[in-house]
Amino acid sequence: MNRPDEETGAGPAALDAATLQIHHPYEPPSGFAAVVPAVHKASTVLFRDAAALRARSWKARDSYSYGLLGTPTTYTLEQRIATLEGGLHCALTSSGLSAITLVNLAVLKAGDEVLLPDNVYGPSREQAHKLLAGFGIGHALYDPLQPQSLRAAMSSRSRLVWIEPPGSVTMEFPDIRALVETAHAAGALCALDNTWGAGVAFAPFEFGVDISMHALTKYPSGGGDVLMGAVVTRDPTLSERILHIHSVMGLGVAANDCETVLRSLPTMRLRYEAHDRAARDLAAWLATQPAVRRVLHPALPGAPGHDHWRRHCSAAAGLFSLQFDPRFGHAEVDRFVDALRLFGLGVSWGGPMSLAVPYDLTAMRGPSAAMQGPLVRLSIGLEAVEDLRADLAQALKIAFGC
Repeated sequence: MNRPDEETGAGPAALDAATLQIHHPYEPPSGFAAVVPAVHKASTVLFRDAAALRARSWKARDSYSYGLLGTPTTYTLEQRIATLEGGLHCALTSSGLSAITLVNLAVLKAGDEVLLPDNVYGPSREQAHKLLAGFGIGHALYDPLQPQSLRAAMSSRSRLVWIEPPGSVTMEFPDIRALVETAHAAGALCALDNTWGAGVAFAPFEFGVDISMHALTKYPSGGGDVLMGAVVTRDPTLSERILHIHSVMGLGVAANDCETVLRSLPTMRLRYEAHDRAARDLAAWLATQPAVRRVLHPALPGAPGHDHWRRHCSAAAGLFSLQFDPRFGHAEVDRFVDALRLFGLGVSWGGPMSLAVPYDLTAMRGPSAAMQGPLVRLSIGLEAVEDLRADLAQALKIAFGC
């Protein structure tokens, strides 16, 4: 961009003060370095000349075009998330659900079919029912603990298989490698929701997946105050398809949200490990309580898919669910949740505050599902474990009398 005191010949003294607030010639000296990356906010991106504008190549991430398509701040976060996931290319979106949408619309077209595990994240299932179906895209469900179920559900129309380790709410951990091999044998791409694993518990691309989706809202943010998602790939052609749909959908993220995630990423492993330790401690203790029928935590022996978790993972997240003695119904379960003092009642997870959410599995999965009745999902935060244990104990006594 030409400066007032360069090619134009008009120095600062020749311009009105209001004009100088927009066209001021001062530029800070280079060489400034800090631990936290700089925050660049922009819609318009300026170019030195017309040739530079025409040569822009934002898809290659080696130059800039428009703020929505990338800034130094978003490019930096993309690279760090790609490295975290073990991928090469990353696209950032406004939420985890929008990242799922981006994958579906980049891969699928009318006449295609997507395969979802029957314990899939609820909004993803609803998207298949209401959005994708309207585009002429079909879907089918499979049992994630039975690779043969996936094989039986696939057809000549199947183009994309989603894997969710562990399953939403009920926490079943699948054999990732077997599901990927089954999908690829049928010619379908494989996308994995790595929000729970967070790039810490396991490396998704080591299992051969094509796409890793990550809700950065959870552990990468860590504060319960950011909504963001990421789609990571290794294949340049697939990445270009995703970036094309990303651009035509007008997806983007705010610079200050990127700043928050960038600031939190260096401590994520430490936080993840703290959540993990506390959750395993409390899950093991809750499994001994008379009112608790079953604790659904992948790292606990006997939990659905525990052997797969043990073979695939080096860690677990701070998330697990509780099933109670069948004699207790929804009223008692709600009383338990309401009696908790240190657990916030709210969805999401991965932040400093512990959370609790009651679910009705029959309504979520239908009467033929393997698991039925009321269930409570707990997200263990960063409070002292003994304080959380005491809170759970008093709530169990109030709700169930034991």
